[in-house]
Amino acid sequence: MNGLTVATAPTPTPPLAALEPLTPIRSRWPALLSGLLSLALLAGLMRELLGGGLAALHEALPTNPLFYLVFLAIYAVQPLSDLVIFRRLWGLPLSGIVPILRKLVANEILLGYSGEAYFYAWARTRLNMVAAPFAAIKDVSILSAVVGNIFTLALLAIATPFAYSLLPAEHIRPILGSVGVMLALSLAILLFRGRLFSLPASELRWVFLVGVGDQGTDALRRAGAALARATVGRSSVATSIASLTDDAGLEAFVVGAVLGSFSFSWRSQERPESAPVARIVLTGCAEDRRPALERGLALGGAGWRARLLATVPSNLKNPPWLAEQARLVAEEAGLAYRVWDEQQLAAEGFGGIIGVGQGSATPPRLVRLDYTPRKANRRTPTVVLVGKGITFDTGGLSIKPAEGMTTMKRDMTGAAVVLSVMAALETVGCPVKVVGLLACAENAVSGSSMRPGDVLRHYGGRTTEVTNTDAEGRLVMADALAYAVAELAPAALVDVATLTGAIKVALGQRTGGFFADHEGLASAINDAGTRSGERMWRFPLASVYEERISSKVADADNAGGGPGAITAALFLQHFTGDVPWAHLDVASVGDSPSESFEWTAGPTGFGARALLTWLGSDEPLAGIGTDA
Repeated sequence: MNGLTVATAPTPTPPLAALEPLTPIRSRWPALLSGLLSLALLAGLMRELLGGGLAALHEALPTNPLFYLVFLAIYAVQPLSDLVIFRRLWGLPLSGIVPILRKLVANEILLGYSGEAYFYAWARTRLNMVAAPFAAIKDVSILSAVVGNIFTLALLAIATPFAYSLLPAEHIRPILGSVGVMLALSLAILLFRGRLFSLPASELRWVFLVGVGDQGTDALRRAGAALARATVGRSSVATSIASLTDDAGLEAFVVGAVLGSFSFSWRSQERPESAPVARIVLTGCAEDRRPALERGLALGGAGWRARLLATVPSNLKNPPWLAEQARLVAEEAGLAYRVWDEQQLAAEGFGGIIGVGQGSATPPRLVRLDYTPRKANRRTPTVVLVGKGITFDTGGLSIKPAEGMTTMKRDMTGAAVVLSVMAALETVGCPVKVVGLLACAENAVSGSSMRPGDVLRHYGGRTTEVTNTDAEGRLVMADALAYAVAELAPAALVDVATLTGAIKVALGQRTGGFFADHEGLASAINDAGTRSGERMWRFPLASVYEERISSKVADADNAGGGPGAITAALFLQHFTGDVPWAHLDVASVGDSPSESFEWTAGPTGFGARALLTWLGSDEPLAGIGTDA
């Protein structure tokens, strides 16, 4: 089949052989035609018998009972071979086989092999049977029919000498000719019915009608996701949708197809459930459209990776584990890599990260990843991305209620987003240098946990009074932001975090929030969010609330109270210097409550597509760096 092929992002578990209970759209005309031909040939055979052969046969047959047995065996061998197949390969008990064989025999008597083909189509739909484990023979019914035809040929070879001894040649030749044509017709149906009637469940051919609305990028992204969900458990699907649109539409369609396929499972034994379609063929797309395809795969793959990292349970996912994932990504994507362990963090003054992580059995980490474009020089500007990496958040001593902890394995979504963006920068052709910083810690409860009233000293010397240990994300991010400003001379600084519940109260769970202190950067982030399908609403950095984060004993209070999203952003702003800065608070969209277009229920990886869309543009820093 001509066209570009999309391989969805790898599944976190081995592919499953699940079936979706869909209703096939099959043509009845080939089977009806073959049935009519069989009946016509049978009528011709009967005419020969009634025209004189029957009388001769009536006189001779009583003296040759073996002839009865031969022809009875011809009709019996097919159901018997089916019985063996049902028992040995499908594991059905005898009590379950009898009604199935009854329907099979009835179909064969009425329509011959075309009737048997209908039986297998019925069995697949009603009994949800799966294909036999043979690589070369992909359908049990084909194996059964092959056995039946071999026996039929053998028995005909035995029966023919008896027939010549019983009937005159002028009668036996038309009869054998009719039988031969019927056998050839059966063999032809056997060869072609794998395509017409009884394909294995993983290869059934369906026709899906997918609406594309106004054919804009949003509609095409949603169409891709809808197609992915409808084809779970399939080996492949071909679609012409991408040929109807431009490269932007192709990119959006691919993103939707990838993200709509996302699933995660960590069971000891996999159950029959959904697995992503393994192959998508975009028909009508020439090779010159491959760049749009690759970009769509990069954007969708980044969202997939971020979701996967956020979904991994926290008994496996801790700061050292996340740092190791970053190392593997660095090797894969050709990035420079550095990690600070707890001793190095303490020695260099990262007091916020140390303070949050000191109560956990797994120590904190700070990870740095560096991307340099191939044509970079000393004048190439640098963008710094900072991600919150709280691998589990109990709230610390200011402990969360039980229901508030159930989703806290994904409180490192910001770090997952930054890591996923770093992995895909080269693919999208990012023209600027990018440094990713992952501030990783686990906010746990123990005798060594950070206490309300503690004062932490951040990188660079600024201090914070901790009045709520559950406002920990801003403490680790403050260290990373201060480090970026002091050591990396960025042209722009962007952080991503599931930071405040207040943003969810304001926006619900389908829109992200962001703050920015530079109009050019705000416009770039907003436009990228709209184009990528990750829409965000800009909030004000209202200085009137600065007094809420003031402290009598330190430079700031980490929990200034409401309006919570704004006071959290104001807290972080003090660590950004005079660098153009944007803060993405994605707590509102960190988890999707249900399946919705390209969003699968659970962690969303929100922000990866928007940041890649921005950084993958021709001039991501155009209009940034001038006075706001």
